[in-house]
Amino acid sequence: MAKADRRTLTVSEPRSVPWLGILLGYGPMLPFAIGAALAWWRRDDLGEAILYLTILWGCAILLFLSGVRRGVSFRTEGGPTFIQIATMLGLFSLGFIALVAASLGQTVTSLALLIAGFTTVAILDPLAARTGEAPLFFARLRPTQIPIAILSLCALLALKL
Repeated sequence: MAKADRRTLTVSEPRSVPWLGILLGYGPMLPFAIGAALAWWRRDDLGEAILYLTILWGCAILLFLSGVRRGVSFRTEGGPTFIQIATMLGLFSLGFIALVAASLGQTVTSLALLIAGFTTVAILDPLAARTGEAPLFFARLRPTQIPIAILSLCALLALKL
C-alpha cells in the first residue's frame, strides 16, 4: 500500500473540557433557556413565534450533534462502529422528523421528539466517551450541558399541554 493511501494518527485528548468545548458546548444551550423563558413570559403571538424558533433551534442543534457523531466516527480507532452509525442515524432521524412535525404545526410531537433526541445524547455520549467512540471530555460535558436543552424543551412542552 502506498504511503499516500494510509495515515496513522496519534491522538492525546484531555479528560477536562477544553475552553473551546465550554464556549461551543454551553453557548448553543442559551437559546433553549432564553426561548423557554420568553415563551412562558409572552403568552401571545410573539410567544408562539419564540416557541417555534426555539423548536427550530433544537432541530438544528440535534441535526448538528448527529453530524458530530458521524465526524468522530472517522477518527475512531479501527474505523466507525455500528453503535456510532446507529446513533448518528437515530439522532438525525429524530431531528429531521421533529423539523417536519414543527413545519406541519405539530408542536407537541416535535417537542417530544427533540426531548427524546437530546436525552439520547445525554445518555449515550458519556458512554461513548468512555469506550473511545467520542472525545473523552464528553463524559464531563454532556451531563451538565444537554440537560439545559432537555429542561427547556420540557418547559415548552408543559406550556403546550
